[in-house]
Amino acid sequence: MKPATRRRKKEGYMNYIYPAVFYLEDDNRFSVIFPDLNDLATYGDNLADAFAMAQEACGQYLFTALRDGEPIPSATPLDAVKKDDDAAFVNLVCVNLDEYARAYDDKAVKKTLSIPAWLNTACENYGINYSKVLKDALIAKLQV
Repeated sequence: MKPATRRRKKEGYMNYIYPAVFYLEDDNRFSVIFPDLNDLATYGDNLADAFAMAQEACGQYLFTALRDGEPIPSATPLDAVKKDDDAAFVNLVCVNLDEYARAYDDKAVKKTLSIPAWLNTACENYGINYSKVLKDALIAKLQV
């Protein structure tokens, strides 16, 4: 199974889905291992926390790999994932990388724009920050 990748024009999101092995530890915490992601590991204080931490760890791993131009590995089929403990279970973890990028990648990108000279003069007189106004307008327009 390859990672599920979807794009929709209007919302523009991309999901990646990877199997993770969940292990119940002696202290009732859960350890989580992603075999396809170089045995990426995390844990949670309970099952819900472990799932949240698994999404976070997977998102950070994939986001960093994409940013650095590294290949994204294919996901192993759920029924082919090996676990070394019979009490462990395998579950799919979905990460929306567009959502992750919005939350963690605030790198600014330079854009050039053209406006009428009279509008530029008026904005300068009021000390308007073009970048902030454009950013706020784009966020409102895209409803993100």
